[in-house]
Amino acid sequence: MSDSIRTAIVTGAARGIGATIAKRFAADGMQVAVLDLDEGACQTVVDEIAAAGGKALAVGCDVSDEAAVAAAVERIASELGAPTTLVNNAGIIRDNLLFKMGVEDWDAVMNVHLRGAFLMSKATQKYMTEAKFGRIVNLSSTSALGNRGQANYSAAKAGMQGFTKTLAFELGKFGVTANAIAPGFIETDMTAATAERVGMDFDAFKQAAAQQIPVQRVGQPEDIAATASFFAREEAGFVSGQVVYVAGGPRD
Repeated sequence: MSDSIRTAIVTGAARGIGATIAKRFAADGMQVAVLDLDEGACQTVVDEIAAAGGKALAVGCDVSDEAAVAAAVERIASELGAPTTLVNNAGIIRDNLLFKMGVEDWDAVMNVHLRGAFLMSKATQKYMTEAKFGRIVNLSSTSALGNRGQANYSAAKAGMQGFTKTLAFELGKFGVTANAIAPGFIETDMTAATAERVGMDFDAFKQAAAQQIPVQRVGQPEDIAATASFFAREEAGFVSGQVVYVAGGPRD
């Protein structure tokens, strides 16, 4: 293995945005740890990467479990190489209006998004600082600006932005950048589930969303992967602490 080959970890990578980022990173020439709660669910993505000539590893891990994260990162470093790129994409939704939202729904969302990003970043930063090179990409959302029925998710995604900016301050002197991507409406299983929850046909749901977006279409996972690919590049080393809204139009 050449020293110039970077190793990346993408969490929540068994499907959707995470899977697409993992495949994009592999196409960019990185070795990729495809990490999700169920290791078996990651294998399809690993097989697709291998079929395209890349190298990937399926890793099962609960990102909110400190011991599991430490073991997973150690395994990745041993089997693939020291990870110097991390995408904190793992996430869940437990939507409800505030008065109906259970404490367990609040905690579950906070644990996966914020605690997970914290634990993964903490476990990988030592490899990045030793290498004097690192790229951390955190997934936020336009929901960080507030969204009815998502007090937990909105708070977590806003928290990801503050976390990102703080990492940028702390890790910059070691050659490590931290940036966040805040997607708007992206066509995934998660948005399909939202359509089902509100009782709408998914095509009609997407069409209604597209009418509110300046570029007049909903986003695709590839739109997010392209942005993550930019942040992960060596030549993006002067871009840090930024939040980019990939939403088809401006956001405040």
